[in-house]
Amino acid sequence: MTMKHRLLALLLLCCALVAGCGRTDKAGAGASALVVGFSQLGSESGWRIGNTASMEQAAKDWGFGLMLENANQRQDKQIAAIRSFISYQVDVIVFSPIVQTGWDNVLNEAKKAGIPVILMDRMIDTGDDTLYTAYIGADFLAEGRRAGEFLKRKADATGAEHMNIVEITGTEDSTPMRDRQAGFMEAIAGDGRFEVIESVSGDFLRSKGEECMRDLLKRYGPEGIDVVYSHNDEMTLGALKVLDEAGLKPAEDVILISVDGQQEAIDALKAGRVNCIVECTPNLGDAVMALVDALSKGEAIPKRNHPEETVFTEFDDLSGLAPRGY
Repeated sequence: MTMKHRLLALLLLCCALVAGCGRTDKAGAGASALVVGFSQLGSESGWRIGNTASMEQAAKDWGFGLMLENANQRQDKQIAAIRSFISYQVDVIVFSPIVQTGWDNVLNEAKKAGIPVILMDRMIDTGDDTLYTAYIGADFLAEGRRAGEFLKRKADATGAEHMNIVEITGTEDSTPMRDRQAGFMEAIAGDGRFEVIESVSGDFLRSKGEECMRDLLKRYGPEGIDVVYSHNDEMTLGALKVLDEAGLKPAEDVILISVDGQQEAIDALKAGRVNCIVECTPNLGDAVMALVDALSKGEAIPKRNHPEETVFTEFDDLSGLAPRGY
């Protein structure tokens, strides 16, 4: 495809490219604009919306063209988007896979076309790791461990002898679901105070978190659940609504452990309605574009790239915490 055809296609998809014919100082002035094809898995949460915004802003900052496709939680739409990126001959493909399996065919097509692929936020399960150039995103296993370590600290502080735990997981077969569960179980393994009585999927959606919490309360009653470990803030916020309706005091009658760190959940933590939030930052755009730039220069990049993240808990002074931005 000629440069003329590429620019025409991009102008139809992203008017921001009108002003983006050269890179900013970050990438070196005067160079031809790189084009990044980005398949976002959806907009199901404040985290995901913030992640998309981070990618859009970073592309502008680096002077790169961005072809953005939202899959709305459908793998078939992501596969179609990746094939369209291959057809347009983008320079790099970035995508957040909704599930871990089922990518080999389309990524083989990208490999044959000579287009490097960066996985963002989620990994894939494949026997051929040459199908992607790099992964950038959270260490989800470490996030799960941090959630478990907080629970042990909380049990120590309260002198608890036994805790019934329910787990509201993310999308089944997704990397964060698998690893956040595995890390949590690893952290509490061998500690007789803890019993996970049920794990249910809330698909990372607030509405499903609410539905899961309502069903769990029906099964176990208000006295049968001591801890809710939720794989993201949206599901936690849904669970909060149900606990309120049941007349329970969140963070007191039921310990709430969440993951992400979006503003609404942080506000709930500050208000004493959540006990712990394990950070998972959506602000990956700049780091992604730095990898894209390195690839364009023929430089080797690390296979795995993790941002620095922390934990926010009821034991911390959060008065000086800056607004989250998502």
